[in-house]
Order: sequence, then structure tokens, then C-alpha cells
Amino acid sequence: ASADAEMAVFGEAAPYLRKSEKERIAAQNKPFDAKSSVFVAHPKESFVKGTIQSRESGKVTVKTEAGEVFSMNPPKYDKIEDMAMMTHLH
Repeated sequence: ASADAEMAVFGEAAPYLRKSEKERIAAQNKPFDAKSSVFVAHPKESFVKGTIQSRESGKVTVKTEAGEVFSMNPPKYDKIEDMAMMTHLH
């Protein structure tokens, strides 16, 4: 309940700034492979999630739409308050 009290100052925006405790626990327990989970640059959506299918001779095949590939952070970092804790910054 103390986390809810901290977020009360943000009013209606609070749910968009921090996941609920249930969502945070689910994200921490969700399988995540840092070597194959990536973000791909997308012309309309900015970035979309992707999964590396193969790496060969300097080429990477990603299951999603074409674009430049960036490493992705684990779900436990979604809506994290301190970006310095993130593994990858883009």
C-alpha cells in the first residue's frame, strides 16, 4: 500500500507510470532470453519487439518487420523509475 501512496501524487496518470505489484511479479517471472529479444526500428511504430531467429555471416534474421536491430531489456524493467538500472538504453 505504501507504493500506492507514493503514486497518489500523480493522480490519474499513476497507472501509466508504474505497473501494479501483480504486473511486476508477472514480468519478473516471464521467460526472457536477452540474447534473442530485440527491438526493431519501425517506420510507423518507432520500435517493435522482435526475436532473433538466426545469426550467420554478420546477418541477423529477426521474426518481425524489417529494420535496424537494438537489444531489448527484460520485462522487469518496464516502467522502471531509474533508467540507470536498465541493461540497454537507446
